Amino acid sequence: MKQNRNNKLLLSVSLSVLLLLSLTGCWSSNEIEEIGLSVGLALDEGRESTIEKELKKQGGGYTKSDIITMTHQFVNAQGKGSESNGGGKQKPYINISETGDSIHQITREFSLRKDRPMFSPHLKVIVINSDLARSYSLEQLLDQFLRDNEIRPSCLVFISKGQARETMESKEAGEIPAFRLLGIADNEYRTTRISPSISLAKLEGKMQSKSSFLLQNVISTNGEVKFSGAAVIEGKTKKLRGFLNEEELEGLTWITGKGKGGLVKSFDKETSQPIIYEVTSMESKIIPHVNGKNISFDVNIESEGRLSENWVVSEKTSENKFLKNAEKAAEEEVNRLVNNVLEIMQEDYQVDVAGFGNQLRIKHPKVWEKVKKDWDQTFSEIPIKYNLKLTITEYGASGSSK
Repeated sequence: MKQNRNNKLLLSVSLSVLLLLSLTGCWSSNEIEEIGLSVGLALDEGRESTIEKELKKQGGGYTKSDIITMTHQFVNAQGKGSESNGGGKQKPYINISETGDSIHQITREFSLRKDRPMFSPHLKVIVINSDLARSYSLEQLLDQFLRDNEIRPSCLVFISKGQARETMESKEAGEIPAFRLLGIADNEYRTTRISPSISLAKLEGKMQSKSSFLLQNVISTNGEVKFSGAAVIEGKTKKLRGFLNEEELEGLTWITGKGKGGLVKSFDKETSQPIIYEVTSMESKIIPHVNGKNISFDVNIESEGRLSENWVVSEKTSENKFLKNAEKAAEEEVNRLVNNVLEIMQEDYQVDVAGFGNQLRIKHPKVWEKVKKDWDQTFSEIPIKYNLKLTITEYGASGSSK
């Protein structure tokens, strides 16, 4: 009996010790003040920094071509609210740029300029300059990041029509630009003008499938940024093909049915006053048809929403006839947006970034095997019909249907 008690006591003590050990944290943990926490990264066409030019004058540096300028954004752990030597507040981030012809080699060059080792598991965003994306494939530019197991595959990728490093600047006190981009991407449920976020993991899958796709475009000036349209990436080359502007991206969102929210502005035919339809739900079905060697598509788009704003001053604005006219006006506007972006995809860029090919693959796999090699070219010649149905189900507190 006494032996059993001793065994139980020994077991309890052993378990307690193991639990205490598990509470000590990570074995390889580092204090945040002791590491260079990288949260954002920008890739631009090569341009030497001031320190690199000075190195050349002194005969320093290493053998390289100035192809890529990489800007890392580090969290400044001492910058939140602290005063600089000049009396002003320090920024909560630090941007450092290096130029070279190898992503990995450029990354290691930061070790010659910072006293803290770079730590990238919390890298949130990668922004690529459009000129660089035209010259080199995303496969080349992102190869090292996809191979590096330190960088999380959830890191988001964007394109910038201007200098990518400018998206890593902010004039707002206390704001970290990389987190700002992440926050704007989360606003997808508020508008049809934000392209669905593409992470490194999703991007790798799209590149392997050789399908064309979109990346969100970011413009920047004087420390401010805005999401504006999307970059068209060609499946075969994995290079930038062109851009969709904000309205064109909106039309594409209606085709894919991936919108989580947004507005449609139309105008009353009698008064020319604006009427705003707010999307509460959106659904689209892309239906492929195969008749011998002929392929065609039907796109059925349905949406429900609310009359969120109405500038038409009339006692009859709550009547069913007015609401039906408002629905029709909204449908005509969406029709214009859809027709416009289809024309751009098929005639201007000759790429399928809406998922038509994927639906053909699902519904007619044998046909897909025959056409997938030159799908973008085939897609540009395929007839597409679409049907729209928008229904106003809510009218706001100022009126109701009669």
